[in-house]
Amino acid sequence: MRYTLILPIVLIFSLWACQSDKKDTATNQATSKTTTNKYTLTPFSASPSFPDARIDGMTYKDGRFEFAISGNYDLGAQTTDAKTKMCANSDKGQHIHLIVGTAPYAAKYVPEFDYEIANGNHKVLAFLSRSYHESIKSPGASMALNVTVNNGNITNSTSITEPSLFYSRPKGTYVGKENTDKVMLDFFLVNANLTQGYSVKANINGENHDITKWQPYYIEGLPMGENSITLTLYKDGKVVQSDINPVTRKFTLKADPAG
Repeated sequence: MRYTLILPIVLIFSLWACQSDKKDTATNQATSKTTTNKYTLTPFSASPSFPDARIDGMTYKDGRFEFAISGNYDLGAQTTDAKTKMCANSDKGQHIHLIVGTAPYAAKYVPEFDYEIANGNHKVLAFLSRSYHESIKSPGASMALNVTVNNGNITNSTSITEPSLFYSRPKGTYVGKENTDKVMLDFFLVNANLTQGYSVKANINGENHDITKWQPYYIEGLPMGENSITLTLYKDGKVVQSDINPVTRKFTLKADPAG
């Protein structure tokens, strides 16, 4: 009689354990699915280098910028690999990216142009760009200044010495499969070396991606419509304190209306 009672108990325990294992497996699978990234960041393919391209000078007087540029680099020219990059190339060619604080950059295809800056203190970054908006990161191809502006004139300027991150791309509206399948993420660092304790976190539509190498990336998997990216600069795991860090930008992807 004792043995006949033990057998049903063993069977009941076995069935319970089996159901428990199934629940654990289902929970693990669900957890795995929720932690899988929707978006992928892939390092950009190698681009033509401009090692001697330089911004030798920048002035801002009466609301007008003037840049002195030298080296083997031409404003308005198409970068030689533009047709293969698949990332919203500008038909106007190579240009200057001008960034004031956390505002979106202005693309300028000539060395002299009018531009309005409000009175006050600002961080200003200018860098030379390839025609598909990838920044040239070689020494000398940028200027980063703390400036005081009064009535359309820079009245005081000093080099930015603190670690700083400036958002560049994505920006604006991208239309058509060729421009929306792969969207370039690019940013510009000043006094922050990602091999010396600094890192960048890209929050893409709420999903975090850690970046430890300063280079552009292709973002894949973005949905049509409005998207949002926040870039944050860290030092040894802590947010770098700056009036331009972090920075958030919204941009839009649209299908080609022609189909």
